[in-house]
This record gives sequence, structure tokens and C-alpha cells, in this order.
Amino acid sequence: MMEQIQFACSPEQAQDLAFLTTKIRKELKLKAQQQLHFRWKKRSIDARQRQIKINATFEVAIDHELGPRFAPYNFPKVAQTAQCVHIIGAGPAGLFAALEAILCGIKPIIYERGKDIRARRRDLAKLTKNHELNPESNYCFGEGGAGTYSDGKLYTRSKKRGDVQKVLELLVQFGAKEDILIDAHPHIGTNKLPQLIEAIREQILDAGGEIHFEHKLTNLSLKADQITNIEINHKHKISVQKLILATGHSARDIFELLHQNNIQIKAKPFALGVRVEHTQAFIDGIQYHGRQNDEYLPPASYSLVTQVKDRGVYSFCMCPGGIIAPCATAEQEVVTNGWSPSKRNNIYSNAGIVVGIEPTDFAQANDPFVCLNFQKEIEKRCWEAAGQTQKVPAQRLKDFVAGKLSTDFPRSSYQPGIVSVNLKELFPAFVYDRLRQAFLDFDQKMPGFLTNDAVVHAPESRTSSPVLIPRDPVSFKHLDISNLYPIAEGAGYAGGIVSAAIDGLNCLQKIALEK
Repeated sequence: MMEQIQFACSPEQAQDLAFLTTKIRKELKLKAQQQLHFRWKKRSIDARQRQIKINATFEVAIDHELGPRFAPYNFPKVAQTAQCVHIIGAGPAGLFAALEAILCGIKPIIYERGKDIRARRRDLAKLTKNHELNPESNYCFGEGGAGTYSDGKLYTRSKKRGDVQKVLELLVQFGAKEDILIDAHPHIGTNKLPQLIEAIREQILDAGGEIHFEHKLTNLSLKADQITNIEINHKHKISVQKLILATGHSARDIFELLHQNNIQIKAKPFALGVRVEHTQAFIDGIQYHGRQNDEYLPPASYSLVTQVKDRGVYSFCMCPGGIIAPCATAEQEVVTNGWSPSKRNNIYSNAGIVVGIEPTDFAQANDPFVCLNFQKEIEKRCWEAAGQTQKVPAQRLKDFVAGKLSTDFPRSSYQPGIVSVNLKELFPAFVYDRLRQAFLDFDQKMPGFLTNDAVVHAPESRTSSPVLIPRDPVSFKHLDISNLYPIAEGAGYAGGIVSAAIDGLNCLQKIALEK
């Protein structure tokens, strides 16, 4: 007999096997001779009150063993004569589209501008330590996309968009811990993601798919309403029947390529601001009512949002126990982002605090590049202000709110280094004023948040794509090009690993129906 049981308990009790066993037996009124087997199904933390609770849900088997959580997916060999689908980009969307293609009997052929995991890691080290930027191999470009060297957050509000559970199960199948099926806000960790991505690559190759690294889309040929050929690395022409565009939010050259070929794109709202860093112990103390570095609680996170002058300002990509990383993709720009290892055991905590940006904020609202150009402008301003390296302009948090230049800093996790700059001079007033008020509002919601022991780093600018590639909501085809499928973050239809992966799965299922 299988049962499901829910109750709340303390963080200490949640880790006490004897307590959980006794509690479940009592709740189910089991007799002494009845055997009990149980495992976590869902868990979440409720820290709204001083008495912190764990909301626990368990799967229970009585008088028999628990079966596996899910049946592993079987990836068959793709037939030599199988239909092909060409995929540009080996991020979560491209990789999961490829996995789904194999399940549907379609051969995936992936072209990725960046390098494989191991080679990519060396380029990241050069960027961080020596300020040497490779525009084709960095935190945004390369095997696994921007998600590979991110926190690996798997929380999504996109449950109505597709099969979240399938994405999580596949990630477990390729090496993620089963905890991601249990936790309310699951994550994998930067240190674990590379091995998982490599396992996905090996599966695709073993099934007969292809993955080509350092293969960049440089042009395409059109006939009527179809793409007939793509050009790779300015020299290789490849005939295509179905082309999936999964290039990520930072592939600016792809937007330009589409525009040059008269393929419709549009300006899209995005968000831009700063990345603020506190110590993790400080955030723990606020969120857990004084409990810091507690062995029974994970590093605390936060989610903050406010409205300032009819515009949303909110926390983005909050990284408990994380670091701030350099995420530029071209010369003459600096960009910040954050990530955490699986244990989230770094002493710092960081989050983007960003303002919604609309095309109508600018005079050329109908220009498809108006938001992208603003993004570029801010990144270049910050690069110039911090000395034209990968150092970033920074301010203590209270100084930022006061519009005051900081004279010194506590340590920052941002390894290339920080430079004291009055950020009020870098952001237009409609951005700075909203950020300033938001920090005041957030201090009301999290008393103590506004402290000069926190450091603001600029800019946080790659929250999502500032360009939309329009598609039909049913077929996933571009509105004007019948065999082009723009998907995920780069096309403006996803925001994070899971939603991008879902978009890849959904797109391939649409293609499979056309066979």
C-alpha cells in the first residue's frame, strides 16, 4: 500500500530519521508489525515566523519497498535515414531539443560557436585572472550555454508551458541529485553542471546525433519563405530543412544577421540594474531571525519586488553562498552575473537588482535594436568608468542611495576587481532613481538590507534578451519563415535553464508532428 503524508516540523526534526519514522508511524496509525519505508517527496522552508518550519511531504510504502521515483528515458539509436534537424546553440534549449529529437526518431545536428566544457574553462580562467576576453568562449558562449557556469537554478514559474517534471527527471538521469525533484527551489551548482552537460553530450553522440564546437552561424540563404542553407564559420555551406535557433540572449550578431536578411525581429522589454553583494551570514541573520551558518538550514535566499513610478524593480538571479562573475561577450564592455557552487558555501551572497526597461523609454521605440543599443551603451560606460579592463564600477550600498562616492570597500567576490565610481553618473535618471527608491523599499521589507557593508557592482544587464524573434505560438515557426524555429532565451521565450529546456522539448514535439 502506498500513502502520501504531509506535516510541518522544525529544521532539526527534518534531519532526524528517528523522529520522522516515529511521526509517520503515528500519523498513519501503523501497527508495530507493519513495515514502513518512506522518502521525501517535497520540502520547503517557511521562515515567515521566528519559529522556522519545514513543510514536509513524504511518499510512504507499507509492507513493501518503495519503487524508483521515475522510469529512466530510453534513447534509441537514430536511423541513418532519419530526418535531420539543425540546431544552432548548445545551451539548455538546444541540448534538450536534441534529446527530444532522438526520442522522436529525428537526428539532431548541433552547431555551437563556443568550445567544449574543458576548453571553455581555460578561457574563463583567462578572463577572470588576466582580463583576456574570448568573444566566442566565455560565461555566455560554449557547451551548455550561459547555464553551465551559473548557479544551476531550476525554479520556474513556467509550469503551464510544458513538462517541468520531465526536464528535472532527465537532469537526474544525467547526474543531478534527486534533491532537485524534492526541493521547492532546486539548484544543481556551478561545480556539478559541467559533468552533467558532458553526460548529455555523450548521450546525444551515442544515439547518432552530432555536436560541432567552434562552429558559428555566420550567414544564411533564403528562397521564398524558407532558409535553404546556413553558412558556418564564413566558409561551410550546409543545406537545412528545419532550423532551430537556440542562441541565447547574448548572441547579438544573430539579431543583426536576421535583420540583414530581412527576417523580422522586434525590440523587447528587458531589465537592467546592478548586482548587490552582502555576506551570506548577514542574509541568514535577516531571513532566519538571527540564525547564522546554521547546520540545519540551507544558506538563505531572498526575493524582493517593488513598484517605483509605475515600473517594476526586483531581485534577479539571487545566489546564496555565491560569487559575482565577469560575463562580457565582446571587447569594450563589462557585465556582471552571479553563480553558486552546489553547497552554496561561499561567504558571500549576491543578487541582481534590476529595473524594467521598455522600448517606449526611448525616442526610437520602433527600432528593433533600441533596447539592445541601450544595453550596449551602459556596458560600455561601465567599462570606461572602471578603467577599460574587466574591473567593474562599484559603490557601497548606502553610498549608492546617497549618490556619494565610496572611499573604500569591504572585500568583493568579483575577482577581476572593483573601482570606486559614483554609479549615479553612469545610469540615466529613470534607472538610477528607481534603483535608489527600491533599495529604500527593500530595507523596509528586510530591515537591515540597506547597509554600507554591502557592495553594489555594475552593471547587471543580461537578464533576458532585449530583442524578440516573433514566432507562431502554436507551430513555433517564425512568423515569416516556415522552417525557422526561434526558441528560448535568445528569441525572447524563456528565462532560465528549465524554461529554456521546456521550450526546446516543446519545439521538437511540434516538428515531430510534421514528419
